[in-house]
Amino acid sequence: MLMRFDPFRDLDRLVQAPWTQRNSVPLDVYRRGDQFIVRVDLPGINPESIDLEVEKNVLTLTAERSWAPSDGDEVLVAERPQGSFTRRLFLGEGLDAERITASYEHGVLSVTVPVAEGAKARKVAISVGAPGNVIDAPASEAVQA
Repeated sequence: MLMRFDPFRDLDRLVQAPWTQRNSVPLDVYRRGDQFIVRVDLPGINPESIDLEVEKNVLTLTAERSWAPSDGDEVLVAERPQGSFTRRLFLGEGLDAERITASYEHGVLSVTVPVAEGAKARKVAISVGAPGNVIDAPASEAVQA
């Protein structure tokens, strides 16, 4: 049975309200090889209301959740946040904003941000002895001093 009035719960809400953002969405970000994965919880969001935009080095996510009680409904508890949600992520210079992809499944938005080709790790040849002699370089590429 649902209680209409719980003084301790209401007091808890009053204390937490100034320090919490009700229109925030939780996310996880992790690196997998040469890409970053952003996973955002958006349960109950219509996929058509989700918008993902990249401008310069900022990735902006906006989404909207709306619900209105039907005629005759008596709302006893309404804790799920409604309205517009916005989350901004700042992308580093070494990321490829042109190749970002996204998918939405089971209430979770997954965004993949690849590392730019120029920012990936690469091997550097080491010269030995006279400048221009390169270790493991084919004879046709080695420069003799």
